[in-house]
Amino acid sequence: MNPLSPSLLLPATDIPVMVGFSGGLDSTVLLHLLANAPGRQPGSLRALHVHHGLQTLADDWQQHCSKLCAQWNIPLQVVQVEVPRDAGQGLEAAARDARHAAFKTHLLENEWLALAHHQDDQAETFLLRALRGAGVDGLAAMQAQRSFGASTLWRPLLQVARSTLEAYARQHALQWIEDPSNSSADFDRNFLRLQVLPLLRQRWPHADAAMARSAALAAQAAALLHEDDASLLLHCLGAENALLLSELKQLAAPQQSRVLRLWAKQQGLPALPAKGVQAIQQQLLSAGHDQQAEFRWQQVRIVRWRDQLHAVPLIKAWPEGWTREWDGAEPVDLPDGGKLLLQGASAFDEPLQLRQRRGGERIQLPGRDHSHQLKHCLQQADVPPWLRAQLPLICAGDSVLAAADRVISASLQAWLQAHDASLQWQPPGPVN
Repeated sequence: MNPLSPSLLLPATDIPVMVGFSGGLDSTVLLHLLANAPGRQPGSLRALHVHHGLQTLADDWQQHCSKLCAQWNIPLQVVQVEVPRDAGQGLEAAARDARHAAFKTHLLENEWLALAHHQDDQAETFLLRALRGAGVDGLAAMQAQRSFGASTLWRPLLQVARSTLEAYARQHALQWIEDPSNSSADFDRNFLRLQVLPLLRQRWPHADAAMARSAALAAQAAALLHEDDASLLLHCLGAENALLLSELKQLAAPQQSRVLRLWAKQQGLPALPAKGVQAIQQQLLSAGHDQQAEFRWQQVRIVRWRDQLHAVPLIKAWPEGWTREWDGAEPVDLPDGGKLLLQGASAFDEPLQLRQRRGGERIQLPGRDHSHQLKHCLQQADVPPWLRAQLPLICAGDSVLAAADRVISASLQAWLQAHDASLQWQPPGPVN
């Protein structure tokens, strides 16, 4: 058994800490340890309990946590969350995402989040990821300390066996709750905990420690690789954080894979799956110059355009046939979540019509004697293909006066200049 040394708590004895407190054995021991840590400043420790509402006893668990924190004089915040059951990622993952979102929302500036994951949890995570075919980054499993939004996530018990925590809890007569779902082998992690790991320990008593050590070694290797990845990515970045295919193609396939994953992570995208990396390498990198190949997953897609890869959110479609009048006096909210504003003037001389592109429109540009196809004008204006359908058209009758603020007709441009005014279009964000 690993000892519960006071040195485990040293990194954060003088830093404000919020403990993710479920009321179970692990978080109860962690909260008790931190509450009694030598040198901890008064008022620098608090707890947050996430109420998932997934169990019939959830209200009782909240009451237990409230009572215990009151007894130990530790401030407790309770946050209720909705866990989507149809998100396509499983209930375990959906509940974890909901918890982490609550932690990020309520974590204070300069405050650390402390979670009670221990060595047994690390072994389970290592096995799960190995069974899913994870690479060195995935096999690194959980880190004892990492960035978490603008703050830090801290797992001081990651090298401590669960049996040690239980012995500590009984020694100090601590009370904790047992989640009945932990006894169900229907969940992958529970299956490993209840059936696989006990069998491994019969043959290899130190199996948990060995897997935790392997995870730590994988983390060391991943850290070295990350330095190279960051350097390679820097050379592959183009304007507006697009990836330059000319640079990406010069890398070996494993380097391409790691650069693509790091790029997706830095763009705030969901983790790029293995099939996504393969599709990008086999299809997007080899597509013709004029092709607009793409890989789509979850609520985003990666698009090849003009020899670059662009991260593009899925955008809400406009209702068919949508139109409305707009006099420019107030900003107008568009059906896809975008916005259009007239700046510098109180309003147009008369209301104009807003609508979506239908195809075949023409527009007369400043300094031209005849009209041009709007499609060609948008291409020349370097408007990305995925935004062209989202551009609101400003019309007077059958005449197209502007496509948002990207292409403006001669007549509207003259009016804007005469009134020292301008158009501003705010593109839509991703679908929620």
